[in-house]
Amino acid sequence: MRQYLLSIYQPDGDPPPPEVLDPIMAELAKLNDEMRAAGVWVSAVGLHPASSATVIRAKDGEPLLTDGPFTEGKEHVGGFTLIQAEDLDAALSWGGRLAAVLSPLAIEVRPVAYRT
Repeated sequence: MRQYLLSIYQPDGDPPPPEVLDPIMAELAKLNDEMRAAGVWVSAVGLHPASSATVIRAKDGEPLLTDGPFTEGKEHVGGFTLIQAEDLDAALSWGGRLAAVLSPLAIEVRPVAYRT
């Protein structure tokens, strides 16, 4: 089976209040359990805000560090789920279910090219 990265894009800013976020997180936990039961779930993580990122580039053989996200934008990757699926259609189906739970956030489904 091939692995797919389901990237969750979310807007910058504060998360929703608990009365909004808690039911979403409960539904996300149920979906993760379904993925585990189906044997497709590999891992999932949530990330701190993009403002907490540090970007490292090599310049003249030395690391150059810059605070903040790699790109400026109104949305950034807020987390991701790594799954293994028979094919792209199956991965898209799981991505669609994740999008339904996290609506209106966008989910990008991308095949993993290689793993080490």
